[in-house]
Amino acid sequence: VDMANKIEKNSVIKATGMSMPVLGIGTWQATDKEIEIALDAALDAGYRHIDTALRYKNEVAIGNTLKKWFASNKVKREDLFITTKLPPTGNNRKYVEKALKESLSNLQLDYVDLYLIHHPYGFVYEEESGFYNFPRDVNGKIKLDLTTDLVALWKAMEEQVDAGRTLAIGVSNFNSEQIGRILKSARIPPATNQVEMYLYFQQKELQEFSKNSGVKITAYGPLGSPGLENYIQAGGGSIHGIRSLNPLKDPVVIKIAKAHNKHAAHILLRHLLQLGVAVIPKSANPSRIKSNFDVRYYH
Repeated sequence: VDMANKIEKNSVIKATGMSMPVLGIGTWQATDKEIEIALDAALDAGYRHIDTALRYKNEVAIGNTLKKWFASNKVKREDLFITTKLPPTGNNRKYVEKALKESLSNLQLDYVDLYLIHHPYGFVYEEESGFYNFPRDVNGKIKLDLTTDLVALWKAMEEQVDAGRTLAIGVSNFNSEQIGRILKSARIPPATNQVEMYLYFQQKELQEFSKNSGVKITAYGPLGSPGLENYIQAGGGSIHGIRSLNPLKDPVVIKIAKAHNKHAAHILLRHLLQLGVAVIPKSANPSRIKSNFDVRYYH
């Protein structure tokens, strides 16, 4: 069996029949400069799936980079698969259209391929804060919107498909019970559930639910959090006990990688791809971005 072909088949979105590349580039916590470098490297390497979100505050930088690529005729809009997300401040039926239109304006696009509810909980929306900043009470705590209704919210998501602003819709950070609630009344079922998933956090129950429901899993953080040590040290914290949480340094992973003459990252990504899970590793390093893309071509 040609594993590259087997993996490619896993990219079909059941709800629409459209194809989602199983390997994408993640952009969380990327600065504007990093975005330009990363997207240039990714598009050059052959990536066609770009994942962002309104709350990442980098859609404008992504839009500017895409505009440059479209103008060069190196890539067409229809060649790309672009995902963005509804922020928790927009988790109310009346704000979905407004939030998506803001994302489309930032990205300089007429439509996205996939629009996700970023989180199952909602924060209060305040006009002066907009969607980006989460409003806080006098004690500095984020104001939760306790009226969030996922079923009503999903109907507003379906309306965005009807309006042509997105081709498919899905969720992120949802559990199976929350997705089940949506599925009971959905006219358009969720295409995917984007969640944290990697070697040490395999989401076995969610995998089972995914197989039974047809709601595909997309994994963010598929390499774990290799930058966690630097992040903790920069904040003056201790990394004692943290080092062992980095799967890229796992002795078994390293052993398998050496046996196949591959990088540890290849093994971690391949593991998820062979489970039928899409992956969106984030990197600002052009050589690593290229190397990660090559994971599709060995078996």
